[in-house]
Amino acid sequence: MTDDVVNVSAPARLHLGFLDPGGQSARRFGGIGMALEEPATRLSIRRARQDHVDGPEAGRAAAYLVDMRRHLGIGVRHELTISDAIPAHSGLGSGTQLALAVATALRALEGLPADLAGDAARLGRGNRSGLGAAFVTGGGVAVDGGKGESDMPPPLIARLPFPHDWRVILVLDPSDTGFHGADEVAAFATLAAFPEAQIAEICRLVLMQALPSLAETDIAGFGAAIATIQQMVGEHFAPAQGGVFTSPAVARACEALALAGAHGIGQSSWGPTGFAFAPSAREARRLVAAIGEAAAGLDIRILAGRNHGAGVERRGLRLTGTG
Repeated sequence: MTDDVVNVSAPARLHLGFLDPGGQSARRFGGIGMALEEPATRLSIRRARQDHVDGPEAGRAAAYLVDMRRHLGIGVRHELTISDAIPAHSGLGSGTQLALAVATALRALEGLPADLAGDAARLGRGNRSGLGAAFVTGGGVAVDGGKGESDMPPPLIARLPFPHDWRVILVLDPSDTGFHGADEVAAFATLAAFPEAQIAEICRLVLMQALPSLAETDIAGFGAAIATIQQMVGEHFAPAQGGVFTSPAVARACEALALAGAHGIGQSSWGPTGFAFAPSAREARRLVAAIGEAAAGLDIRILAGRNHGAGVERRGLRLTGTG
């Protein structure tokens, strides 16, 4: 029995907006998002005489482990421990990051080559977004090109680093959850076609404002583009989620942040998590202090972006995660 242990840390992600949320163009969805330094899913795996999975999200992790072993033809048993998990159904990519963390850890432990896109498809992740897999291989702000005819996750078409000094203000509502699973599929089915003029405008904003502003460290330009995209996409999803924001409490806090001078207000995926950007940690702290009672009952965090992918370690030797 080997004593090797593999540790994996996979980052949460913000989904900053779809390019074509109704799938009206040749490719469906497409999106822009970014990796966060925290929260993260952290787990470890080793061979064992019998299966044992514990920690938050243990049930889902065990199912992913069984599916991956079956696919890879691995007959041995494993001990899998999840020490930290991204909050589930909060719009931060928890399911995809857990699935890919398990697959990555198992492959590293058993000396098998990585296949992130293939594993995402096998485990039912990446049906609408390729950003989850993109933030396992690398961090920063990324754009995926939308879902084509392939079963594989959408391809990554752009990636830029998130400025070192900038901060994300994350607004979490512990009392609420966003759509997921069958409810998410049903919600998409209720939505009207997204206007082609707005598809074109979002693509222009991403290509000609958000990404260039990011490259030039222009938070005002970047934030204005993201806020506009978020407003258009949020209004499209409002009939399903009850408003531009899923959580009224998050909506109030984000409105207060905007009035205080924050940039790029929005909601990640189906929420309920909201976000805003600040040019520095000091300014982020000022903004959070300024919103006062609007933050009541919410979990508000000031976070850095993450410009590298998942951390993978075996016996203390870093294998990947420097992308």
